[in-house]
Amino acid sequence: MYIYQQKDWPDFTWDYQKIASIIIPIRHRQGRLIGRMDSLGFSLQAEAFLQSMTLEVIKSSEIEGEILDSEEVRSSIARRLGMNITGLIPSDRNVDGVVEIMVDAVQNNKSPLTEERIFSWHSSLFPTGRSGMSKIITGNWRQNEQEPMQVVSGSIGREKIHFEAPESKDVPGEMEKFLSWFNTPSNTDPVLKAAVAHLWFVTIHPFEDGNGRIARTIADLQLANADGITKRFYSMSAQIRLERKSYYDILERTQKGSLDITNWLEWFLNCFDKSIMSAEESVSAVLSKSKYWEFLSTKNINERQRLLINKLLDSFEGKLTTSKWAKIAKCSQDTALRDIQNLIEQDVLQKEAEGGRSTNYVLKRIEQ
Repeated sequence: MYIYQQKDWPDFTWDYQKIASIIIPIRHRQGRLIGRMDSLGFSLQAEAFLQSMTLEVIKSSEIEGEILDSEEVRSSIARRLGMNITGLIPSDRNVDGVVEIMVDAVQNNKSPLTEERIFSWHSSLFPTGRSGMSKIITGNWRQNEQEPMQVVSGSIGREKIHFEAPESKDVPGEMEKFLSWFNTPSNTDPVLKAAVAHLWFVTIHPFEDGNGRIARTIADLQLANADGITKRFYSMSAQIRLERKSYYDILERTQKGSLDITNWLEWFLNCFDKSIMSAEESVSAVLSKSKYWEFLSTKNINERQRLLINKLLDSFEGKLTTSKWAKIAKCSQDTALRDIQNLIEQDVLQKEAEGGRSTNYVLKRIEQ
């Protein structure tokens, strides 16, 4: 029996004393992070927001096995937020759709969650009306042609059914109850409400595809309410991605259990806590980057150099060579070498390895 088949569904219960002992210190850390961000200037807040939103979009898709180009995601978010940053590139409409959903959830977190809004998110998630090679219904609840809606793993003939969703005929009524609960003010802590909303929505499984991503978006909307601001400085999906197996395990166990969801809330809160701690490290990185640009303000930096320095400050993958510089900056190898030599002369870059074909370069460390 699944939880939606219990006679008291959806009257969730939990151990209030146990959950309170967990959530109080987490909410304190959350408040401390928001307070720390409030003390930063607008440009640093914008940079931290861009980083966390980029991570959230990429990792939420990765959880479902879809890999998005990080530069496209970053560029799409920057354009949507009206940020003028170096190195913007064109982005695919699939990327733009995912970005549009996340930005709407965080920046319009006070707006009601309606059927129309969720349909709009779903259509943005699948702009071609296809999931992979399969054509799906977008912007509407799943239909009875997809019965039974199951979450399955394993090869053909050896499938394992992890979960079977409510019948499609029940979805409109189930979603009406869900949306009424979500939009009605309550005394439930908003972080706990995010956890309940995530579980409740993914249990209804109202769409053919995209249920997990939209469930996490709804949770993000509610977490933005908990933050009390329209910016996001942490990524819940990045932490879920790290704990992907346990995430699916706890969802499966909870959906096959009773309406006491204490274990799910514990898991969600622990994951949320880790995302806050990771964000604190990211804030430190943003501050270090700001300090470095303060150091560079006395240097003569062209646009190509600015682009590559930003990439190096954002954890550049692999080694920086002349050929990589030329490829990223879209210039000749000779121009790339002149840019690099100029930065070496200004004490910005230094050689790291032996000469010849293996020569690579790193940023010089500065006193923080």
